[in-house]
Amino acid sequence: MRTGFLLRCPRCGRGKLFRGLFTMEPECRICHLRVEREPGYFVGAIYLNYGATVFLALGGSFALDAVSEARTSTQLAVWLPFTVLFPLVFFRYSKSLWLSFEYFVNPEPRPSLRRVR
Repeated sequence: MRTGFLLRCPRCGRGKLFRGLFTMEPECRICHLRVEREPGYFVGAIYLNYGATVFLALGGSFALDAVSEARTSTQLAVWLPFTVLFPLVFFRYSKSLWLSFEYFVNPEPRPSLRRVR
């Protein structure tokens, strides 16, 4: 999972998964692990991003309510921008973590260097 937080290939740990802000490489440039697999593959990453956003926003809201007597308008002023901006920032990490988790559960073998006869 460390490679997921570092936005690196889960197989080799060295290849970068993203070029630019939101564009994933189709495969690792070092070990050639296919990153973009099939349509719908990253739906789990969407759930991961949504779950992290809700967990942090609700937990933060409850914590802020517990330590201060912030009004509802103050809570909304804090947490509405968070729920818009955090998923954009966490987008790359959710896809990378999803790929790392899936690779941990179902690793693809390294390509063989032997010639096929």
